[in-house]
Amino acid sequence: MSLKKHNDIADHDLLEKYYAEADTYWLGVLLQRYTLLLLGVCMKYLKNEEEAKDAVQHVFLKVLNELPKYRVSYFKSWLYMVTKNHCLMKLRDKGKYTTEINDELLATPEHSDQAAIAEKELEYDQMAAALLLLNREQHECVSMFYLQKKSYQQISSCTGYTIMQVKSHIQNGKRNIKLQMAKAKQK
Repeated sequence: MSLKKHNDIADHDLLEKYYAEADTYWLGVLLQRYTLLLLGVCMKYLKNEEEAKDAVQHVFLKVLNELPKYRVSYFKSWLYMVTKNHCLMKLRDKGKYTTEINDELLATPEHSDQAAIAEKELEYDQMAAALLLLNREQHECVSMFYLQKKSYQQISSCTGYTIMQVKSHIQNGKRNIKLQMAKAKQK
């Protein structure tokens, strides 16, 4: 059965199916849904595509091991915090993150400011939706530049666009994302 067939099932319902049936298939549907978000979060903190991909795999394993132990209500928030904490720990282990990691920073969403988390989630959702609305060229360039941290030259080499075209696609893509997000906030 294809994981794509379940796009119409809410996260909460998938989570309930997972808990009720103890079937990791439903967890796989959820994780596939958020793979791009996780990669983006990991890229934000780790600044390295290979490390970010590796971190996403570690987060998947952690979720498989930890989720059965807890009753999670807000999967996306919980997953975001697990991912963020994994990245912060990696940075701390590498000596790149020297600020003491305190309880507040590591708090789970159930103990954090729910309104702030919900607002941030909404913003990420709007941004992801806006990214999907871009034309192919803008989507390609914006994704490579911001999510994969590629330079203009690297994007030009990968796509065949001139550096001026790459800059233009990124600039126009950013503007279009902002416009789409502003429209979404007005609704």
